[in-house]
Amino acid sequence: MLGRRPRGDFDVVVRDAAGDPRVVRNAPLLDDATPMPTRFWLVGSRDIKRVSQLEADGGVDAAEREIDPELLAAAHAAYADERDTAMPADHTGPRPSGGVGGTRRGVKCLHAHFAAWLAGNDDPVGAWVATRLGEVR
Repeated sequence: MLGRRPRGDFDVVVRDAAGDPRVVRNAPLLDDATPMPTRFWLVGSRDIKRVSQLEADGGVDAAEREIDPELLAAAHAAYADERDTAMPADHTGPRPSGGVGGTRRGVKCLHAHFAAWLAGNDDPVGAWVATRLGEVR
């Protein structure tokens, strides 16, 4: 799907009705030990297009206005915890940081939040996106 070999390990965690990947879960480190903060990545072309349109229509700003900051902070913390538990125990180099998509606070990318929500995480921004797209989990 990338047009090249991925630089890190991943597994497909959500597929569409036809069996095509929608969301992948990335390892927290790339093959050269570079930190990979984005744990859940939206890869389904239809999903990407729909979420991109929502972003282009001002979705990031709207989500920031409408989502309770405490719920968003909790989603970032849970995302970081899930990713950090997958870190190799013996790793001593740089580590991924931040929450959803590497963000420390606020909303940076609706794609990453929606991917986390599709993967079963309690993500209020992902749920917000799903509502606007008519998506049911």
